[in-house]
Formats: sequence, structure tokens, C-alpha cells
Amino acid sequence: MGERKKRPGRPWAPPKGASAEVNSLVQMVRSWIDEAGLSVRDIHSRLTPEHFADGRVADLRRLRIHLSGEDLTWDVVEAVADVCFPDEPAHQALGRVREARALWDKAQSAPTLVAVDGQVVVSSRELIEEKERTIQVYRDLVRARQAYETSEQGRQQALRIASMLFLVLGQAQAKVAELSRRIDALTGVGVYSPDPTRALQPQLKRARDQEARLSAQLERAVSQRDEAQRIADLAARRVQMLEAYLLDIGQQPLVSDAGDLAVISADAIVHDVPGEDSALDQFDEILARTDDALDREQEAVRDAADDLGVVAEPHDSSDARIIAGSVFPHPRSSAGDSSPELFRTTLNNSYGLDDDVAVLRERLALAEKDRHKTAVSLQQSLLPKELEQPDDLRIAATYQPGDSDAGGDWYDVVSLGAGRTAFVIGDVMGRGVRAAAAMGQLRAALRAYARLDLPPHEVIQLLDGLAAEIAASQIATCVYAVHDPHEEQLVYASAGHLPILVRDEDGTVRRAEDLTGAPLGTGGWRHASGSVGLPPGSTAVLYTDGLVERRDRDIDESVAVLERTLAGAQGTPGDICATLLRTLGADAYLEDDIAVLALQHPTRTGADAELFVHAALDLVGGVETAPRARRFARDTLASWRLPAETCDLGVLAASELVANALQHGTPPVGLRLRRTDRRLIIEVTDADDHLPRGRQAGPADEAGRGMSVIAAIASSWGSRRDSGGGKAVWCELPLGG
Repeated sequence: MGERKKRPGRPWAPPKGASAEVNSLVQMVRSWIDEAGLSVRDIHSRLTPEHFADGRVADLRRLRIHLSGEDLTWDVVEAVADVCFPDEPAHQALGRVREARALWDKAQSAPTLVAVDGQVVVSSRELIEEKERTIQVYRDLVRARQAYETSEQGRQQALRIASMLFLVLGQAQAKVAELSRRIDALTGVGVYSPDPTRALQPQLKRARDQEARLSAQLERAVSQRDEAQRIADLAARRVQMLEAYLLDIGQQPLVSDAGDLAVISADAIVHDVPGEDSALDQFDEILARTDDALDREQEAVRDAADDLGVVAEPHDSSDARIIAGSVFPHPRSSAGDSSPELFRTTLNNSYGLDDDVAVLRERLALAEKDRHKTAVSLQQSLLPKELEQPDDLRIAATYQPGDSDAGGDWYDVVSLGAGRTAFVIGDVMGRGVRAAAAMGQLRAALRAYARLDLPPHEVIQLLDGLAAEIAASQIATCVYAVHDPHEEQLVYASAGHLPILVRDEDGTVRRAEDLTGAPLGTGGWRHASGSVGLPPGSTAVLYTDGLVERRDRDIDESVAVLERTLAGAQGTPGDICATLLRTLGADAYLEDDIAVLALQHPTRTGADAELFVHAALDLVGGVETAPRARRFARDTLASWRLPAETCDLGVLAASELVANALQHGTPPVGLRLRRTDRRLIIEVTDADDHLPRGRQAGPADEAGRGMSVIAAIASSWGSRRDSGGGKAVWCELPLGG
């Protein structure tokens, strides 16, 4: 199409039609004149006698009035089309006239009246109807907000109760084990003691019954948490849809006035009561209290569901009974869709017209998309951009957000020095920006605690206390593991997290599932450290529940599938992560986000093996200890064919660290040397747990310069306390190439 001509004559004034449709038609006719490059006078001069017949088109002055929108007639529209496009093909002319005729017919049958200033004129009846619709929306918005806050607080309460029951169930299981051991001990002695055994049997039966009831009640609490979450999600979507409607019509949503629900504190449920039967009495009391609390919360969530207009059912139920004027999964959506299309019934719903609902649905979808994008962006910005790569291991990690929303999954790798590396993976329960923000705080705190180089269970213990402060209403799981190349094992502590999986070189897969403690933020749990071997050729995988948790499959079955997949997975850690995600169905629709961290201890042979060697010496004796340490260091470093300058610095560092241990430490003293392809590590251990600190020696001081010398010649140095007592002081020297 060629360039548009400039119409001669004066610019067009705003149309003055009596309806919006007439004004639109006037604009269309004017665009024809502009396209033809004619003036109104040119149009009038080119009209034929047929156009003027029977007064169809009047004089030039009257034509100008018609084209302003006043008293526009269909004859004028047709006449202008004839003059502007005399040679237009028939199909184009027909299309142009049909478009204009549609506006003309609507202007005659159902015009949208406008005032002189162009504003739409609304009748008093329409104003009253619109006001009634707005009032109804406000009422529904208040109910939806109250339903959301009630169900959300019910979810939090169920989560608190579930956490408490988790701890109490462990105590009940311990009580059953204790009574069983006592009965076994009595029946195993030489002289049978029937009276004590007979007295313990009822207690054991009672304890086992309590264990079963606690387990059932824990399942109920988890089920109620899921149901409350479902109702809260529906209510949140209803609130977003109604608020979007109000903003679209120029109204402001009301401030929420829903009150807080009473919550049960930990002190109200868990007590420590001494005595033979007091623990069993306490379990009965806990069962009664939590049962009553769950009944109250279940009733509150059901009331919230009634206010929302849905039926409170099991979380995985595919049946949904429709109640007039409420938001439900769309009938065309599948039962397994966790974020179905929403629709609103039109019964008792004055603002439920199809066009309005379509607009609101579109706005809600855009709002959900923006919120999801914001949460995912925040989540990924808080994860490490690059993983620290230790000398002895190969590491890869992946994160995949859920399709419904981002969650609180996270991972990290922290270098502790002396070749030791910490690995962590965790999951903050919940979704969206709140979960991502809590995850960021926990990750930052854990990096700070890891730098203290404490045993894993102490790091988890510190993080547990902090989690209760920064995210009191959220529960998080986490596993923290430390790899020491001298030990060839992972020492770990788990706060309610899924077990680490280790695949040996022969394909055997082991679970590190001992000593799993309560989730972070529950408080009152003493965590402990465990260990699992990581020899050369093995691969360890840390993961979150999004990888193995599916609605249609038990989580233990999924973990078993994960073990079988890991047993046959080949390639780099990145390849292994991709294989696990693909096999476990992570490319399908995901309700939860996924984080996977894989670490591989490669088997080294040939020239590569010569770059990773270590040697150790136990130092015993008197004045000859320091010279023997220097001689050992010199001979060892020379045998590793290190540059002469590096050997001299290594011998000096070893001499200073050994002298410091002999003077300020406690026997036994040990010297360990280790080289990798990137650095030389020198480490001295002794039995004293007081850590050294650098200080500025005075000019007259005969001592106090040892650690200053180490700091001057080493790229880094540090110290830590060993879990078995004593300490280790180390330094690193870089190797060229």
C-alpha cells in the first residue's frame, strides 16, 4: 500500500455525534476522505445528480455539518464512499460498507449515548445497577479475605501441631523401645522375675497404642494442613479476581478486617513430667489436647470453605460440588491440574456476565504470571551464581521452579579451607515470595555459621534457633554435610530432610538416613552428626522433596526409583542431575520446585594421581621433634617434585606451625601434608582446643611472630576444633600452572 496522502483543507474537529457509535462512524468516514487525499469541497464537487436526488445529500454547508457527527445519514456515508473509492474492487468496497453499516445499525438500535464533552451518558437505572454490583463485589471480597486468613491460620496451626506431634512421636517410639528392652532384660536373666515383667506388660501395650494414635494424629494434622492450603489458595485467587474487578471500575479494595485465630503454643502441649508412668500420662494429655485443637481448626477451615462457596474435602479429591456465586475448578480442567482455570457461576451474581468474567480471568492470569515471575526471579537471585569447586571433587547443581509457583528450595557450597568443603541443600515449606525471602535469610546465615567450621550438628543447631526467629510461621528442612579429603567421607547433620544418596563405584547405592532430626524452626531438638563414606569413584546426591514427591506415588517408592536411576547414571555431575530430573518426571507439570546437588569423587590414575598425594607424621619426643618435622617436610615436598621456592616456603610453614603447637598446644602433635593440582596444604594437629590468633609482637618480644609469618607467606590460613577434641591449624600455598 502506498504512502498516505495529506488531505487538503482544515484539520478535523472532534466529532459531535449523539452516540459513541456515530462518532466512530464519523471517524471512519473522515479516514476515507484522508486516504483519498480530498477536501470536503472536493467531495461535494464530485457528487453526481443521483447523490443529490430526493435530498439525499444537501449543500456544502450541510455536508460539513453531517461530517461533524450532527444529523449524519446513511446516504452521506454511501456518497462519500462512492466519491473516495470509485475504482475500488467489489470485494473491498463490500467489506468497507459492511464495517460502516455495522456501526450505523448499532447506533440506531442500541446506541451508547455521550454528552457534549464526549463522556458516556449513563442512565440512573444503570447507575443503580452498577452500584448494586459494586456493593456485591465488596461483600464477596470481605468474605473471600476472611476465608483466606482463616484457612491460612488454620494451615499454620496444623503445621505447628504436626511439628509437635513429630517430636512427641519420636519420644513415644523411644518409650516403646525402652520398655521392650527392659522386658527383654528381665526375661533373659537366669531367675525369671514374673512380677516386674507382668507390671511392665500393660505399660508396653499402652505405649504401643499411644504410638499408633500419635502416628494417626500426625497424618490427620498433615491432611488438615493440605486441605487448609487448598482453601487458602482458592480464596487468594478469588481475592485477586475481585480486587482486579474493583480496580478496573475505579474502586479501591477494602482493608482486611479479619481477626486473628487463637493458636496453640508449644508450652500448652509439650511438657516434661518425671515419673514411671508420667511419660505415658503426658502422651495421653498431648493426644487429647491436639485432638481438640485439630477439631477446632478443622471446623474453622470448613467455615472458611462455606464462606468461599466450596466444599471442604480431602486434598486429592477430584470431586467439587458447585455452589452459586463461587470460584471453582473449571469443568473442562483435568482433576490433576493444581492451578485450574477459574470460573464464576452466574446464579445470584449480578456482575457475572461472560464478558466481565473473561476480562477478570485474563487479569487474574496476568497477575498470577507476574507474581510467579517475581517469586522465581527472587528465588534464583538468592541462589549461588557459581558453585565453588573444591580440588578433590567435581560438583554440579540444578534448580527448577514449580509450574504453579516458586518455592523455598536452595543449595550452596562453602569452602572451609585445608581442602574441606561444606555442602547444603534445604527446603522452606510454602511458596511464593515469602518462602524465597526466608530461604535467602537461611542461606546467608548458614554461610556465616559454616565459616566458623563447627561440626555439622552444631551448625544445624545454630540455624534451628535462627529459623524460629526469622520465619516463625514456616518450617524448613535442611541437610548440611562436610567433606574432608583426609577422611574420604561426608560428615552430615539433617534437620528433617530426605537422606543423602551415595553411589559407589560398583553401582551400589547407600542411604545416609541415620540421626535425622526435627525440621528447622521447631525448636527443642538436640541434633547429632552422622557420617557416610565417599571413597574415590563414588557420587553423592542431595535433593529436595520436589524431585520425589508426587500425588500418585508414595514418596518411599519415588526414593527407590531415584536410587535405581542413580545406580545406572553415568557421566559428569551435571549429566547425573539431568538424568535424575528426566527419569523422575521433572519435565512434566511440577507442583513443587526442585533442587539437586551432585558431588563426585573421581578416581585418579597415572599422571593425574601424582597431582593428588598426601603424607602424615606423628610427632612424639622432645627437642628433636621440630628438626624431625622439618626434615620430613623437606623430603616429602622434594619427592613431590615441587619448585624449590615452594619447598622452602612449605618447610618454613611446617616449622612455624609445629613450633607453635609444641609451645602452646598439648601432645600428641601431628603433621599432615597434602598437595592437589592447585595448592599445597600444611596442617598441624594437637590435643589442646584453644585456637591461635594473630597478634602484633613488640620489638622486644622473643615470641608471638609465628602466625604473622604464616599469614605473610600463605595464601590463606585458619584453624578449627576437631569433634573428637583438640584442634587443627592449617595454611595453604598456591602452586603455579
